Amino acid sequence: MSEKNALLDTKLFKRILSYVLVYRVVFVFVAISAVLISIFSTITPYLIKIAVDDYLAISNFDGFILIICLMIVNLVLTVVFMFLFSYFANLLGQNVIYDLRVKLFNHILSFKMSYFDKSSVGRLVTRAVNDMETIASIFSQGLFMIVADLLQMLIVVIVMLVLSWKLSLTIFVVLPFILFATRQFQKSMKVAFKEVRAEVSNLNSFVQERLTGMKIVQLFNREKIEYENFVKINEKHKKAWLKTVWYNSIFFPIAELSTSITVGLIVWYGGLNVVLEDSSVTLGTIFLFIQLSQMLFRPLRQIADKFNTLQMGMVAANRVFKIIDTKSQISNNGNSNGNLITGDIEFKNVIFSYVENEKVLKDVSFKVKSGEKVAIVGSTGSGKTTIVNLLSRFYDVDSGEICLNNKDIKDFELNELRLKIALVLQDVFLFADTILNNITLWNKSISFDNVITAAKKIGIHDFIMSLPGGYNYNVKERGVMLSQGQRQLIAFLRAYLKNPSILILDEATSSVDTNSEELIQNATLKITENKTSIIIAHRLSTILNSDRILVMNSGKLVETGTHKELIKKKDGYYRSLYEIQFKKDDVKSSQLQS
Repeated sequence: MSEKNALLDTKLFKRILSYVLVYRVVFVFVAISAVLISIFSTITPYLIKIAVDDYLAISNFDGFILIICLMIVNLVLTVVFMFLFSYFANLLGQNVIYDLRVKLFNHILSFKMSYFDKSSVGRLVTRAVNDMETIASIFSQGLFMIVADLLQMLIVVIVMLVLSWKLSLTIFVVLPFILFATRQFQKSMKVAFKEVRAEVSNLNSFVQERLTGMKIVQLFNREKIEYENFVKINEKHKKAWLKTVWYNSIFFPIAELSTSITVGLIVWYGGLNVVLEDSSVTLGTIFLFIQLSQMLFRPLRQIADKFNTLQMGMVAANRVFKIIDTKSQISNNGNSNGNLITGDIEFKNVIFSYVENEKVLKDVSFKVKSGEKVAIVGSTGSGKTTIVNLLSRFYDVDSGEICLNNKDIKDFELNELRLKIALVLQDVFLFADTILNNITLWNKSISFDNVITAAKKIGIHDFIMSLPGGYNYNVKERGVMLSQGQRQLIAFLRAYLKNPSILILDEATSSVDTNSEELIQNATLKITENKTSIIIAHRLSTILNSDRILVMNSGKLVETGTHKELIKKKDGYYRSLYEIQFKKDDVKSSQLQS
């Protein structure tokens, strides 16, 4: 169903209400409070009528004091239940979106990497934060407020008809005009709010991407261009909101004018009947009808706005449920224990594509024995990183099979599988937290002493202690307080503490300082000891330290062997790659040795 008809989507509305069932006691209490508020609100003006007709008109001040006391009691009850209504309606809304947000985030955590490849992070953030708060307003400002207002209007209409159908008609003459204006306002605001939500999402996406890529923005002198782009998007956002302001500016003065006309008609017709001594209309009745007309029209004006709140909540809920309904999870039907994984790897005729009919791996087959160190080399786009992604089950193969210890990788429970694999990426991601928490990833089973012992073993303890605060040093968002090489060292320690059966390294020493490079090389040697290691090679030293080399080209495994074996092939692809990519390292190494 389209967002255009979201308000009429009873199926969607029932789905939202299904999250309320857990809090049915609160829901019932809020509903009862809404009914009581409607009754108490109507009692006060009726007490004023009695006071005017039965006590003030005949100067019965004792009875008048009694009425005043009843009005005070009624007012206190109204205030108390209004407080309870407001508090518990908002509490219900917050509980519902808490459950929804947890469900949404948990669902997103299980998505395939391909989903994030195609989705804007800014839009996902909008769904998880802004849209959730909008859903909460369904309960705090939308649904219950509308129900309370409708109940109040119903009670008001009944009271008016019982007391004087003639005076009631003077109000009902204006009512169709108000209803028509309200309906037109509601339709216009629905379209306007849909546009507002779209522009909010666009604005969030734009800001998130530019802040994340600020280095690129500044490096390529795009500040002015991005500023101008932001101004344009912000202008669209402003215009979308100004439409809602425009509609409000038209509707509410018309509503006030209609209310004033109604009061004038009541005073004119009621006063005329009082003068003519019509017993069905008294002075108190006129006071009562003036107040009742206010109570009838005021909620009617507000209902239009509350319907818009309800519509915005429905639109937001529809967007959130679209993500929750998205089936983009890696299948997790395996039940084999990860302890069976000792490091034997086999790719059998693996074919894979990120985009349909655009193969990235083309019938790739190879074996890696337990404890073996294998380097993967090849030009950009040859499929090196894809092999790593498939082994970690960030994606599933199109055809073929990946086996660990002669067992299909899909037969292992997903968490068990990933516990046995450690991955150090070229672009290391660190959270805005301490070094210690980035190493342990908040795993309480890893003690601080274990972290220090491991850091000393791979030779990076001194580096960490040289930082202000040592292990408690906050690296800030994405680890910006550390250099690329330092982030790499933290990732090595994180992988080492995991004690995996299979270690995957996307070596990244090409742009780090000499000191960090030396630490990384020493750390690499240490953490790969007695581990099945697959290393995407960027340096000659990595290749020479490997037991075997897999050479990739355009998604195919074209050669395999040791460095000495492959370099002897005169027309071999590896030899050509070595001449272009790796020989510089060889020259540098010879110069250093001399």
